[in-house]
Amino acid sequence: MTLLLDLQKEIKNDALVKQIDISNTPDAILLFSELVQEMDGVDLIIMSAGTGFINPELDWDKENETIAVNVTGFAAIANVAIHHFLKSGSGHLVNISSIAAIRGSASAPAYNASKAFESIYMDGLRNKIVKSHLPITITDVQPGFVDTAMAQGEGLFWVASPEDAAKQIHQIIKEKKKHAYITKRWRLIAWLFKLIPDSIYYRF
Repeated sequence: MTLLLDLQKEIKNDALVKQIDISNTPDAILLFSELVQEMDGVDLIIMSAGTGFINPELDWDKENETIAVNVTGFAAIANVAIHHFLKSGSGHLVNISSIAAIRGSASAPAYNASKAFESIYMDGLRNKIVKSHLPITITDVQPGFVDTAMAQGEGLFWVASPEDAAKQIHQIIKEKKKHAYITKRWRLIAWLFKLIPDSIYYRF
């Protein structure tokens, strides 16, 4: 919140800042709806909130928190966003998911599963929008490792700086792409994850 308030002071245009706990879905829906109204509508919504834990012990509190934020909270905000765009007749919804959406993880099962949910949910919304014939874009961004607090664990590789990741995401949004990996070379890892046999993948 402090960083957002600092950014609000730095930028020249008017900016609104609202703190929303998306794990509390009733309040999150209300507060996000209020924010959209306060801004007199929006053309672009980028969802990047998320949480996750390295949790090989399968501690339920950690699993449950991940699901509450990355599944229930995510879907609640996406629901408000898509209803707004359908009502206004246009818009662009972007979600920052993860390369983790492709396969399950022994050490972070809820996190990978939650990211898979996000990507499939976005695909479902895209299917809905295609049928509506409205100029609404749905973009699913799947980053690999980015040098933030979310990058946990040992043996991290191809770690992108936040600046490089942000530049590529910005370009993807400008081009209104449906899907992209960040950075671009993670497309190779995604391809390998999809093709590698379980007998090999489960050794990692």
